[in-house]
Amino acid sequence: MTQSVIFDPAVGWTVLAVLAAVAAAVVGLALWRGLAGWWLRALAALALLAALSGPSLQSEDRAALSDIVIAVVDDSASQRLSDRAAQSEAALAKLRAEIAALPDTELRVVRLDDGAGDEGTLLMTALAEAMAGEPRDRIAGAVLISDGRLHDIARAPDLPAPLHLLRTGRDTDWDRRLEITTAPAFAILGEEVALRLRIDDQGAVPDSETGRVSLEISVDGAEPQSFDVPTGEELELPVRLSHAGRNVIQFRVPGAEGELTDRNNAAVVQVNGVRDRLRVLLVSGEPYAGERTWRNLLKADGSVDLVHFTILRPPEKQDGVPVSELSLIAFPTRELFLEKIDEFDLIIFDRYQRRGILPALYLDNVRRYVEDGGAVLVAAGPDFATAASLYRSPLGDILPAAPTSRVLEQAFLPELTDTGRRHPVTEGLDGGGDAPDWGRWLRQIELEPRSGEVVMTGVEGSPLLVLDRVGEGRVALLGSDQAWLWSRGFEGGGPQLDLLRRLAHWTMKEPELEEEALTATAEGQRMTVTRRTLKAEVPPVTVEGPDGESVTLELQEVSPGRFEARYSGPQIGLYRLTQGEESAVIALGPQSPREFEETVASGDALEPLIEGTGGGIRAIEDGVPDIRQVREGRPAAGRGWLGITPRGAYLTADVTAVPLLPAWLWLLLGAGLAVAAWLREGRR
Repeated sequence: MTQSVIFDPAVGWTVLAVLAAVAAAVVGLALWRGLAGWWLRALAALALLAALSGPSLQSEDRAALSDIVIAVVDDSASQRLSDRAAQSEAALAKLRAEIAALPDTELRVVRLDDGAGDEGTLLMTALAEAMAGEPRDRIAGAVLISDGRLHDIARAPDLPAPLHLLRTGRDTDWDRRLEITTAPAFAILGEEVALRLRIDDQGAVPDSETGRVSLEISVDGAEPQSFDVPTGEELELPVRLSHAGRNVIQFRVPGAEGELTDRNNAAVVQVNGVRDRLRVLLVSGEPYAGERTWRNLLKADGSVDLVHFTILRPPEKQDGVPVSELSLIAFPTRELFLEKIDEFDLIIFDRYQRRGILPALYLDNVRRYVEDGGAVLVAAGPDFATAASLYRSPLGDILPAAPTSRVLEQAFLPELTDTGRRHPVTEGLDGGGDAPDWGRWLRQIELEPRSGEVVMTGVEGSPLLVLDRVGEGRVALLGSDQAWLWSRGFEGGGPQLDLLRRLAHWTMKEPELEEEALTATAEGQRMTVTRRTLKAEVPPVTVEGPDGESVTLELQEVSPGRFEARYSGPQIGLYRLTQGEESAVIALGPQSPREFEETVASGDALEPLIEGTGGGIRAIEDGVPDIRQVREGRPAAGRGWLGITPRGAYLTADVTAVPLLPAWLWLLLGAGLAVAAWLREGRR
């Protein structure tokens, strides 16, 4: 029970102040005139002013509330190193016992796991959320059980009581970390790109581990190469990418005896290889409407360097014009087809026929160029069915289909074959369903397939587009010169640009157009495995994790020629995927997890905040300190002890207010004093 005096004035406090001033003036005048009853007048004025202020005696029935101490236990990844988890549990048990021994004190325990994604240890966020769930007036202190490595110090809440850190870890801890400081997302094939990294040692590093270490580098999961490098210095490594698309480069330093963890001894960099310029040689046999289509397609791509060789005046043309008056420029055929042919990524023969301009030696060199990894695309016109056909040259050895000498001069609708619906060159072409809604073509060269894959058919199901791999290179044969009708919108047109662009890029081995490929994409710890194939079924994919453990994934067909599966990797690092002859590698998780950037325990980041509250930092390996109660404003940490501040919070159960005197008694008292003053002054 608590009692206090409260006031409920009958008039405003301003009016009461004016009346008090008037009363003081009257009493002062009486004193100045020497009236014997001036003090009785003063008492009468006080009695009347007290009556107007409405004094009451208030009684409160209060129930004392216990103090609350918040303990945040860090269970993040770095706390699972060494014996830190055991240290945390021992400290928490001692803290529970200490708080239980204090009167009217409760302990609230909050456990903190790893942040979502790669946010790291959100220690202050957890403390702020715990404080938000408790009355601020009851919080007597907070204790953090952690290694002190946090990543949200800027979110520290306003603390009404001391904050303490019980630090895990040991003074002898040390760790080695490999860090990628600079890594480009893209690099040009064939050119060197600089990757920068450093290897740092943290903590109490043994003398035997200082100096130089072995650095292992592996590209796309291949056998690693080892290099002897120094620690504590930034290293610049020149890298030359070998193929287009994603290149996965893994760096690793072998674990040393006694270091906290080897989880930060490896890093993975994914660099996309791109061609600086795609060099294309377009050989047009004669001017016609489709020639401009090819030229516009290739010139519209800013990454393509086009060399266009057009035969405007064939040798057999006899028009009587003197050679000295011709303005045509002689084309450097020997330089292009013998000396610099390997510099081209693709050679296109568009309605070309043998006329003696390109000798058989040149065409044989083109055949050799394809077998060594080059690409040729033939757009056949009527001349392909004649004796002057390219098929009847050394190029015939690598072409996937032979002409029957028939030219089918009739309208037809190009259609996709079952293989074409699966092949990335023709898969999903707009309007190419079971009943294509694109325009017709008007001429086709009849072909007999010899090898490769027929992905499009024309008149009565005869092959129209045949794709093949020859040696290390690729060949595409289009049995019509009428693709330009689609670009002109004939009968609604069709996806001519998409088809020709895919054809060109498939022959140049662009990774996204590989018909047999195993790829994976990552989002956090979850990967999507995609298998592109021309087959109707595929076997399971084997996924090998960073720890060497393997799992088998069954793939489901999501579209013709495309199978997928999803898998959540339990660990951060490099995963290897294999399925028969196909393989791929993918890195899951962040390149350098924040939890393992600094693993040696330290309270430096928290020290300014803790000192501002009067708290302290104590290492658990030195013993868990006692908990004491200290008055607010006093130091809350000392040798062997940490303090909390009792808050004295309470809950008011009942309130009663009784007037000090009834109103009539105040009136009687004031009147009596006034009469007494009058009588005293009258007798005098």
